[in-house]
Amino acid sequence: MIWNELQGELEALQRDGLWRQRRTLELPCGPQARVDGRELISFCSNDYLGLANDPALIEAACAGANAWGVGSGASHLVSGHLAPHAVLEEKLAAFTGFPRALLFSTGYLANLAIVPALVGRRDAVFADRLNHASLIDAVQLSRADSQRYPHGDLAALERLLTASPARRKLILTDAVFSMDGDLAPLPGLLALAERFDAWLVVDDAHGFGVLGEHGRGSLAHFGLPAARRLVLMGTLGKAAGAAGAFVAGDTTVIEWLEQRARTYIFTTASSPIVACALAASLDLISGGDARRDHLWRLTAQLRDGVSGLAELAGGLANTRWRLLPSPTAIQPLIIGDNHETLRIAGALYERGLWVPAIRPPTVPASSARLRISLTAAHSAQQVGRLVDALRELA
Repeated sequence: MIWNELQGELEALQRDGLWRQRRTLELPCGPQARVDGRELISFCSNDYLGLANDPALIEAACAGANAWGVGSGASHLVSGHLAPHAVLEEKLAAFTGFPRALLFSTGYLANLAIVPALVGRRDAVFADRLNHASLIDAVQLSRADSQRYPHGDLAALERLLTASPARRKLILTDAVFSMDGDLAPLPGLLALAERFDAWLVVDDAHGFGVLGEHGRGSLAHFGLPAARRLVLMGTLGKAAGAAGAFVAGDTTVIEWLEQRARTYIFTTASSPIVACALAASLDLISGGDARRDHLWRLTAQLRDGVSGLAELAGGLANTRWRLLPSPTAIQPLIIGDNHETLRIAGALYERGLWVPAIRPPTVPASSARLRISLTAAHSAQQVGRLVDALRELA
């Protein structure tokens, strides 16, 4: 029976160490968490600047609710595009340096909008092999020819572009890879896009607000201009501390998305409360150098503290204990085996430290890891507790 097949597959997930457990938090988003009455220090969140529970965002959300109510009532193109949405789009465009920006309810919806609207049959997408699931799904929806190049390999990408007879080409990449914490070679990608007359679509979910001057993101980190062939997606539920996403680009590109992107046209607009909170968030991001400096100090503290873990753990079977090089708030510690990774995550949890165990298919087989996320709301003492626990367990 079909039900028995599902039950068997669920049991296989548990057997293979791939079962995912959902936990319910009893405190607002922040470093201090409570789950089932247990007090924890959380290293799970993508709230990189610690804005999710910031008083300024709460105040802006309350004022927005009083002025605009709770819901938008319709899609943007019917009657759901309210003044707070328009203000936020203008601020996002100015902040990123592009002529226009378009709001979406989630980053997933934004990515599903961009690719199918720009390419289709007889076209080709050239995607980094470690791209986020939303980008992979976007390529499948587009029905374009999918060509994946080895992670960050510009030479391989150049060969694929040279050999492709496609009428339109689109290069697709994360800016910061969420499970490895490394950066895409964006200057080289843009140069190839210019050379081969291709779109370059960049998902800056984990760079926006954190990297670059005033937190403008990965493009600013590399000093790249807002080129016409460049389409930028940024999420607003991570460093921005709220929810939603945006796409920024050339005026013609954004107008095309507004007219043709199905996940924009056929989705109810997000709450005006969120737009009001995000307008306040952009001001805090722009003036948030002190937050970012604190975040980088914590990152250096963690990396210095766990150096040499591989040697400490050398006698353990099926483990690697290798911290991947990352210039971001994402600090992945490779363990390797699924069950061993779960064991280590469980041991940390018992010590009051919540660090997620990331396993396939999110990451390649035999590369299960602890994904340590640092935020500007963490303290040096909290990071020190994590370092001490990791060294003890190794």
